[in-house]
Amino acid sequence: MSASANTGTRILVVDDDEDVLMAVRLLLKPHFAIVRTESTPARLPELVATGLYDVVLLDMNFAIGAESGSEGLNWLSRVLEVQPRLAVVLITAHGDVDIAVEAMKRGAADFVVKPWDNQRLVATLKGAPAIRAAKLSAAGKGGREASAPSPAAEHRLVGGSAPMKRILDLVRRAAPTDANVLVLGENGTGKELVARAIHDQSARAREVFLSVDLGAVAASLFESELFGHRRGAFTDAKEDRIGRFQAASGGTLFLDEIGNLPIALQAKLLTAIERREVTPVGANRPIAVDVRLVCATNLTVGQLADPKVFRPDLLYRINTVEISLPPLRERREDVPALAGYFVEIYAKKYNMPVKRIRADAMERLCGHGWPGNVRALRHAVERAIILSEGTELTPDDFMVAGDAPAAAAIDESGMNLTDLEKRAIERALQRHAGNVSHAAGELGLTRGSLYRRMEKYGL
Repeated sequence: MSASANTGTRILVVDDDEDVLMAVRLLLKPHFAIVRTESTPARLPELVATGLYDVVLLDMNFAIGAESGSEGLNWLSRVLEVQPRLAVVLITAHGDVDIAVEAMKRGAADFVVKPWDNQRLVATLKGAPAIRAAKLSAAGKGGREASAPSPAAEHRLVGGSAPMKRILDLVRRAAPTDANVLVLGENGTGKELVARAIHDQSARAREVFLSVDLGAVAASLFESELFGHRRGAFTDAKEDRIGRFQAASGGTLFLDEIGNLPIALQAKLLTAIERREVTPVGANRPIAVDVRLVCATNLTVGQLADPKVFRPDLLYRINTVEISLPPLRERREDVPALAGYFVEIYAKKYNMPVKRIRADAMERLCGHGWPGNVRALRHAVERAIILSEGTELTPDDFMVAGDAPAAAAIDESGMNLTDLEKRAIERALQRHAGNVSHAAGELGLTRGSLYRRMEKYGL
C-alpha cells in the first residue's frame, strides 16, 4: 500500500511485548501518518504532553501475570489528565465486557482484544478520534460523557438560502422530540452535521452522539459491531465486546450510509429498532437500549421505495421525520458564506492570516458545479489557505475540478499515471453527480479506497 493511502492520524502504541509492537507497527504504518511504539508506560504522560499524537493504543496489563486491566485503566486516566481530548483505544488479551464498559465510562474511545483482527483494528483506530470527540465528558455539566464536535463535524451548518432556512427549521422542530430522523442527500452535503444539530438541540444533548458508517462495516461484522458479541461466539471473539447500540444508549446513534445495508442485515436492524433491544452475538438474552436514531443515505426517495433495495417496514421505522439536503449547486447563494467560514476555520487551524477571497475568485467558486458539494468546497478552501502566497486568495489559488475545458477536449497524451487516475476519478464523480458509492463501483474501488484517492487529489 502506498503512502498516499495514509490518513493524517498520528498513533502512539504502548505495549510491553516487543513482538506485539513490531506487528502493530508493520500493520499500521501504511495507514497512518505517524506510528510510534513505546514499551514503557511510564513515559506516557511525557509523550502525550507533546501534543504529537491523535490516538493512543494502550495495553491494559503490564505487570507479569496481571489480568485485571487496572493498570490500563490507571494509565488511561493519567493520559486524559494530560490531554483530555486524546483518543485512547485499550487493547488486552484478558478483558471482559465489564472492563470495556468501565474503560468507556472513563473516556476510552474503544476497546479491542489480542489477537486482533487487522481490518477491525485499523478501522477502530481511524474512527477513534471521532468517537472520542463524541463522548467527551461534560465534567462541568454533570452526567455522563456528552457530545462534542468531532473532526467530521467541526463545522456548523452555514447558509441563508431558502433551502437552508427550511432545513434549519425542520431541525429546530424535530430535535426536541425523540422521533427517528432520516437525512437524505448527496455525498458531501452535510448529513452528519444535520444529525449533530438534531442531537445538540435535543433533550439528549448531554449524552453521547455516536456515528457509525455502515458502508465501512463488513457484512460479516455487522451484528458484532452494532449489537456486540460474547466470548467464543466466533473464531476471533476472544472476549466480550459491547456494540454501538449499547455504547450510544441514552444518547443519539447516527447510522450513515444506511441505504447500502444488504436486505438481510436490514431485517436484523429492524428487529433491534422495533424491540428497542439488542442481542449480542453468542448471547441468550437481549439487552435493552435507549437510543435516538438518526439515519442518512445518498440514495434517492425513488431508490429507497424499491423493496429490492430497501425494506418498506424499515423505511417506515426510520423516517418519522425526513430531511432532504439540497446539493450545493442548488444553493449557490450560500457559497460566499461557506467559503468565508472555511477561510476562518483553516486560517486558525494552520495559524495563518485570514485572507480575503478576491471577487473574481469568488465568482469562480460560485460558478462551479461542485459535484462533491460542501465537502469539496471545504477541501478547496483548505488547500488554498495552505498553498496561497499572496495577501488575497485569487482564482489561481482554487484548484477545482471541471473548470478547465470539457474533459473530452483535454489532451491526455502527456499525462502520467497520477494525472490519468485523477482525471478518471473526476469524470466518474461528475457522471454520478458526486455519489461516491456509484463512482467507486464504476472505478472498481471500495468506497474507502475512493475516499482516500479523493483526499489525495483534493477532490
